[in-house]
Amino acid sequence: MAERRKLEADLAAALDRDQLRLLFQPVVDSTDERITGFEAQLRWHHPELGVVSPLDFVPVAEETGLIVPIGAWVIDEALAWATRWPAHVKVSVNLSAVQVEEAHLPDVIAKALARHQIGPERLELEITESLFLAEKPAVIDVLARLTAMGVSFALDDFGTGYSALGTLQKASFSRIKIDRSFVARASAMGDEASAIIQAIVRLAASLDMQTTAEGTETRAAFELCRQLGCTQVQGYLFGKPMPPEEATRLVCEAVLT
Repeated sequence: MAERRKLEADLAAALDRDQLRLLFQPVVDSTDERITGFEAQLRWHHPELGVVSPLDFVPVAEETGLIVPIGAWVIDEALAWATRWPAHVKVSVNLSAVQVEEAHLPDVIAKALARHQIGPERLELEITESLFLAEKPAVIDVLARLTAMGVSFALDDFGTGYSALGTLQKASFSRIKIDRSFVARASAMGDEASAIIQAIVRLAASLDMQTTAEGTETRAAFELCRQLGCTQVQGYLFGKPMPPEEATRLVCEAVLT
């Protein structure tokens, strides 16, 4: 309990002490292997504990409400870096259910977009199916307001939770992210994992959505995902989560080649 209280206190001060950092992982088009976007990933550089994983501190942030100011900082920081990238490159930001329940979230995002003079079409918000389990009207209202603003949504970790098809009707998703567990298990056309991936791809295509295969770590996995029809891939094959300066250099150099 003492350790938990200390972690909460340290996390509360992390923003003021400039201990939070964003890393960016490339999302690549399956057709030409060009970078189409980056997913922003949060890290906490604790002075005593070192780099703390989001798996360890995000639950604490959600329970204490700290995820709201931290989430606002992530959105602002991600958009600040996106202004340095080519205009076709998007930035994706993960949203916590706690954030989406906040009625002022659309206003926070609108102000950040205006502050950095970046179009809403370049911001993608990643959410999971668990967000819809309670069917809270406040959540649906926030998502509707964000959709009206012009930002897009990606359904993260599809296939690992309830995977209810009705979920796809509750937000204007433009992309389904196929969970890395399927990509890791898919070894050849026709095996069970490949069949699941192909089914998700066909479903997405019928709803005019793109698909991103997460956890693409080898050339063989990439070629299989491309053969299965995934429109995009994300994984170590094309880049680990990297500092923003490196991500910016990578995408700007790609435009020149």
